[in-house]
Amino acid sequence: MRVLAIDTALGACSACIFQAGEAEPLASESIAMERGHAEALLPLLDRLSSHVEGGFDSLDRVAVTVGPGSYTGLRVGISAARGIGLALGIPVIGVATLSAFLAPLMAGNQRGLFTAAIDAKHGHIYIQAIAFGGRTIIPPGLMNYRDALRLLGSGPLLVTGSAATALAAEARAQGIEAIIGESTLAPDIAWVARLGAIADPAQALPKPLYLRDPDAKPQDGARIARR
Repeated sequence: MRVLAIDTALGACSACIFQAGEAEPLASESIAMERGHAEALLPLLDRLSSHVEGGFDSLDRVAVTVGPGSYTGLRVGISAARGIGLALGIPVIGVATLSAFLAPLMAGNQRGLFTAAIDAKHGHIYIQAIAFGGRTIIPPGLMNYRDALRLLGSGPLLVTGSAATALAAEARAQGIEAIIGESTLAPDIAWVARLGAIADPAQALPKPLYLRDPDAKPQDGARIARR
């Protein structure tokens, strides 16, 4: 199975073409950026396809990060993935950003409470925590650092994600052991592809997972009445 993986949810514009069963992607590219994903993504995908025999026509499915993350970034990636899937007649798989952060951590040799934390601004984080063995301690959610640490307990914590450094510092200040497994702006795109390759297309739908309401809200008081 050959998978095109796309991630524009956070601080990077990334994509790869991955052949299931191989250790590394056939082609991969990631550009660190906070804005401009819409302008960067399609040229990036064109470059990737030119490096793989068969190009887009060789793909069996598309995997895309669906959040949590930037509203604009998520729309860019999901729209592109859906368009490619529709054009090629292949499934499009939604991969949660927190899951993509957790996957390499859980596949490693270190042990602890596997925790993915993404900076949600204003003193909050998107967080998910899974104990060794697969038991969910914190399902994907939005909360402040204090509430997160209360639910995480005594540790030790193995933390990844864009807010890993901040969460680990807060934990250590409370006497909780915390190890930063990997602190990155965005998940490893190869793991987005791996998760997409094993997911059930009927269950892992390419729908946005926002976990919070938008900051911008319509001003009802200034709305013009319809006739």
